[in-house]
Amino acid sequence: MADGSVAERAAASAGGRASGSASHARPRGRARGRGRGSLANDGAVDTKAGTGANAAGGAKAKPRDAFFDNAKYLAIVLVAMGHSWEPLRDGSRSAAALYITVYAFHMPAFIIISGYFSRSFDMRKDRLQRLITGVAVPYILFEVAYTFFKRWADDDPHYPISLTDPWYLTWFLLALFIWRLTTPLWKIVRWPVPLALTIAVLASISPDIGDDLDLQRVLQFLPFFVIGLSLKPEHFKLVRRKKARIVAVPVFAGALVFAYWAAPRMNAAWFYHRDAAQELAAPWWSGAVMTLAMFGCSLVLVACFFAWVPGRTMWCTALGAGTLYGYLLHGFLAKGSRFWNWYDVHWIHTPWGAVLLTLAAGTIVTLLCTPPVQRMFRWAMEPKMTWAFKKDPVGAARERT
Repeated sequence: MADGSVAERAAASAGGRASGSASHARPRGRARGRGRGSLANDGAVDTKAGTGANAAGGAKAKPRDAFFDNAKYLAIVLVAMGHSWEPLRDGSRSAAALYITVYAFHMPAFIIISGYFSRSFDMRKDRLQRLITGVAVPYILFEVAYTFFKRWADDDPHYPISLTDPWYLTWFLLALFIWRLTTPLWKIVRWPVPLALTIAVLASISPDIGDDLDLQRVLQFLPFFVIGLSLKPEHFKLVRRKKARIVAVPVFAGALVFAYWAAPRMNAAWFYHRDAAQELAAPWWSGAVMTLAMFGCSLVLVACFFAWVPGRTMWCTALGAGTLYGYLLHGFLAKGSRFWNWYDVHWIHTPWGAVLLTLAAGTIVTLLCTPPVQRMFRWAMEPKMTWAFKKDPVGAARERT
């Protein structure tokens, strides 16, 4: 899903437009849902809008919580692994089961963390500037970069650039921008989560919403962001107790068994929240049923995931601040592996090949979250852009005195 990470920004980071999967992109300029079913991808990114806001007015910023950095790092690893499993699903029911299970909770987890770190967001000048430089600018840069990459790597020189129709992983940045702008509204309504869930249900039965701004995913994933806004530190403490960790084991085991049964029977596109029910060749009422059922399942699995996340500082904790980098950069390899037919080799589709591929995906995204990579790409992910904004008159007066 960066204040250095996918969850705050993604969390701030984590998918993409897919045809038949979360990792493929939909041709632009075409109306959605006209007799076509398709899949979408995930993603995850991080925004600095939570901890960063603590520093406003000269107050000392709170130290980063190792739990959230660990959660964001583990989630971005699952994002990369999920992308690596997608082409294996047709030939492996086990890969399909793992894929479905991970997709049921990894984006909701990122979005909940993203909402949690957006609680202090308001329309104050410094926070709006940070939203622009930390979310909007990376969205524009990577939307253009991914389009040129597709033109070159997929031999599609006329593929159009469209900032209103996000391609592949960039959808999450656009969604986060919209969600965060609406934060003040969710703070004043009486029942924010039921309202957001109602909006998601209505979106799931509205096939004419269209591609602009990827509104289907913005609206269908909205309840998780609003839940994040509503959470308090004590809620995370509840799922981090020993009893919760124990309960999480049979719950995840049951989820894997169910996913193994459902894999050949269920359209995985439901987990991408990119299409209305009618676009998935299902009756309209199934959109409401599936949205509510999957919302409940996702919340349970997110709680189990958080229960297993370590709360202490570990070797990977510092990488949680770089998940936006891993999220956006690993997409070039994930898409390139399809464009260049890397999955055509037989050994990748063997059990050992799948294991090696999974380890490779985790290793690569880990390297992309490291400080050297952050320094190399900070100009694109976290530009300062002081030249683009008017000076605060109060701050300027302080400087003169």
